[in-house]
Amino acid sequence: MSGRIAVLGGGVWGTALAVTMLRAGHEVRLWARDSETVAAINERRENPRYLPGVTLDAGLAATTDLGAALAGADIVLSVIPTQATRAVLTDAATFIRTTSPLVLAAKGIERTTGQLVSEIAREILPDTTIAALSGPSFAADVVRGLPTAVTIASEDESQAFALAERLSAPAFRCYSTNDLVGVEIGGALKNVLAIAAGAVSGAGLGASAQAATITRGFVELRRIGAAFGARSETLMGLSGLGDLMLTCASRQSRNFAYGVALGEGRDRTGMKLAEGAATAGIALSIARDKGVDVPIIEATAELIAGHITMKDAATRLLARPLKSETD
Repeated sequence: MSGRIAVLGGGVWGTALAVTMLRAGHEVRLWARDSETVAAINERRENPRYLPGVTLDAGLAATTDLGAALAGADIVLSVIPTQATRAVLTDAATFIRTTSPLVLAAKGIERTTGQLVSEIAREILPDTTIAALSGPSFAADVVRGLPTAVTIASEDESQAFALAERLSAPAFRCYSTNDLVGVEIGGALKNVLAIAAGAVSGAGLGASAQAATITRGFVELRRIGAAFGARSETLMGLSGLGDLMLTCASRQSRNFAYGVALGEGRDRTGMKLAEGAATAGIALSIARDKGVDVPIIEATAELIAGHITMKDAATRLLARPLKSETD
């Protein structure tokens, strides 16, 4: 069923999702802060800042006016970076109808509060259905129309399924689940682990060490997920293991690329946004509060903060007491 969709966020993922919603048959309005990006989309069908060289589908309308973007929207897709979500949703709340589901497509944990993105949204929009979209998906693949599968999560299972039906497009397949917290935890923590994997790669520690980091890191993701009440099958699915596999496998991932720079000892100033860098410290604090052992996340957070070197991190992890793999 076609309708009107508002997409908040004119970055690479917001633009890719807006184009995909057009292909699904919806009328789409994209909101972005940057007037140059809006002008480029409307006048030249391109987003040179985030998707250089890509011609966007005709019919995509962009605006800097939040009210205009949200007017009459049946579904709102929020693709605002996690650390800016609270401010934007506060401004948008007046314009979002309570009957219009809010689908969150940002991954992370708010640094100042330790809240998941859905918890932020629920505070601001208590009467709105909250959902999340997550899974292994590079924006460049999605905007090119390459086959992609993601998960739509809402605590209301029927609403999750309905949203999955409406947001699916010819090359964009949406599965559904009612495990909202599981989908969000998987999306947030895989970014931290992608930085860890990238750091191992950048430091030249080898493919074996990288595979071990990803595998043992996934154990930590599952531990934290269990502490939040996430279901194990969710973490083994697209939004957990699937997204982790993709994000740790390519420099196309901003988090992996950030980790590579970290491992190489390069200056990260001016690098593209890596949500995992903002999430690592608060994820470690949450794990400690919940009594969860997360040595890889801990080393990654301290590495990002500059408290230890890559050599220190490797030495510390290798010196840990031996134990059963299933402990």
